[in-house]
Amino acid sequence: MLNARIKLRHLMAFLEVAKRRSFARAAEALAITQPGISKAIRELEEILEAPLFERTSQGVSLTQAGLTLLRHAGPAIRALDEGVSAIGDAHRGGRWLRVGALSTVESRLLPVAIQRWHTAAPPGQGDTSVSVVTGASAYLLSRLRLGELDMVVGRMTEAREIGDLYFEHLYYEPLVIVARKEHPLAHVTPVTADQLVAYPWALPPPQTTLRQQVDSFCVRHAIKLPPRLLETLSLPVSYRYTLESDALWIAPREAVAEELEKGQLVKVALPFEAHGGSVGICTNASMETSLPREAFCETLRQVAAERIQLRS
Repeated sequence: MLNARIKLRHLMAFLEVAKRRSFARAAEALAITQPGISKAIRELEEILEAPLFERTSQGVSLTQAGLTLLRHAGPAIRALDEGVSAIGDAHRGGRWLRVGALSTVESRLLPVAIQRWHTAAPPGQGDTSVSVVTGASAYLLSRLRLGELDMVVGRMTEAREIGDLYFEHLYYEPLVIVARKEHPLAHVTPVTADQLVAYPWALPPPQTTLRQQVDSFCVRHAIKLPPRLLETLSLPVSYRYTLESDALWIAPREAVAEELEKGQLVKVALPFEAHGGSVGICTNASMETSLPREAFCETLRQVAAERIQLRS
């Protein structure tokens, strides 16, 4: 039985601090004072007789006790919220599937799967709308753990935040180095790593799983990042910047496949990754399953299998 001393405000404060990793930002999001949210967390820790957060140079992070509470409290609050929303949905006739998308699947896999799912969905499932949230893996996985997303799709097995979430592998997707077709390195074979640093790079920002691979690439080839960088997860920004400059873009192959096929971009003749990372579906096992979610996962599997077949 739930401890009667634990109030909804305690759990709301805990979840907001866990998501924002900051007492100040959590207080702002909940429209209360920082001392108020600190008091709520302190009371909750006293009730549970365990510290839930520890301070770090980047804000606050969850303790093991905090992670345990998050695994259960997030989906529970989300279920309550869905119950309230369902009352309104019954009158409006609307349902939502909430999907977190990493840049590895934004261009092809996810749009194709959504279109096919909506077209082929059986009665009772085709009226479900899809809300797609993009961002870094740490952000999306934290929202999945809180129960704010139904799944996250993309390359994320290297993410520390994946923890006890369930990951299902679909296929491997490597990072590639691309440039505009008139780039000085476009037709140079082979290209050396030292030649790359003479040009600006468009690359994923720090604290992302894709950036970890960029850093590993630099270590393997004994080079440093060039002085001019564009750090972003935005595919349109990276594409336009690369197309109109001598920048080199380090991107998931799927994200630039269409531009490579059309000849708008060319692959630089230096392999970035031989095998690539595992792209798949991440779900929260503590969340109740739903027919729309399971049906959409099956659609993702089918589209992924077709992509593998086309490549072979």
